[in-house]
This record gives sequence, structure tokens and C-alpha cells, in this order.
Amino acid sequence: MFNFIEQFYYGNIEPQECSSELTAEMKKKLSHLTEKEECLNEKLTDELKDLFADYISFCNGFTSVCCADSFMVGFKLGARFAYDTFVEDKKG
Repeated sequence: MFNFIEQFYYGNIEPQECSSELTAEMKKKLSHLTEKEECLNEKLTDELKDLFADYISFCNGFTSVCCADSFMVGFKLGARFAYDTFVEDKKG
């Protein structure tokens, strides 16, 4: 049986695919987003709908990059905490 690090190395653990239950706050915000998108799509012309769809696509891409960056920063901070926990300070 592989340990966690081996599983991660071999690509069997993909953090972006780890799903969690939506909290009540997340469900509420998602509901508001959905309502606003439906309202906009009812009122926009076809040309503006295409522009809006592009905007949403770029927003999703930007959010994805931000989430990946946040994950990497968090991972590095966690590694630093672990390092400081197990490696003796040689300065004093």
C-alpha cells in the first residue's frame, strides 16, 4: 500500500478534484450567482450574451489560477511549519 506522499507523487491525489460539501453560506452565494446570471441572460441581446459568456469563462480561468496559487502558497507554508517543528534551530 502506498503512503500519502507516494499517492500524491503518482497522481492518485489531485487536490483540485477533492470535493467537499457546500456550506450553507456557499449554497446561498451560489444561489445568488445563479439568479443574477439567469436575470442577465433574460435581458441581454445575443451579442451581449456571447460577451457575457466570454467574461464568465475568463473569470473561471482567473479563479482557477488563483485557487492553484493559494493551494501552492498554503502547501509551502505547511511545509515550513513541519520543517520548523522537526528541525532544531542551530542559531542559539
